[in-house]
Amino acid sequence: MPPLLIVVGGLPASGKTTVATELARLTGFSYLRVDTIEQAIVRSTPLSDPVGPVGYVVAYDVAADLLRTGVSVIAECVNPLAITRDAWRDTGTACGARVLETEIVCSDPAEHRRRAETRDTGIPGHVPPTWQQIVGREYEPWTRDRLVVDTAVRSSGEAAAVIASAARP
Repeated sequence: MPPLLIVVGGLPASGKTTVATELARLTGFSYLRVDTIEQAIVRSTPLSDPVGPVGYVVAYDVAADLLRTGVSVIAECVNPLAITRDAWRDTGTACGARVLETEIVCSDPAEHRRRAETRDTGIPGHVPPTWQQIVGREYEPWTRDRLVVDTAVRSSGEAAAVIASAARP
């Protein structure tokens, strides 16, 4: 059975990290978080936030190394553009992996805002975007099928279970 690349995307504070962490615990898959990679780049280089595509490029290459060794990967990132979505899909298929694209949404704007204003990212030094930055950011509409999971109506455990179920061959 080929490895699986599960890409967990969505707006900041939609619940991606919580769901992806639970999914990693449930499946035992490797977990890559682009925010962690980007913050490590900021800490160790002259670059400052935002670092541009560098965090994603590093994540694509690390995911590819893991996939080539047969290890399934959960990649968690905003994934806001068709170019980033295509790059994740291309990373997986180039390594002979199956790819499951997911979008985490929070359909309750008040809950989404509450999360944005009260969350701790768990990454030392990382400053999360404000609610205004979240609603004002570039986020292209999806143009292909993906699994959409709404964290306003599902717990993180339920959301992870839905994704794990969809990941089964």
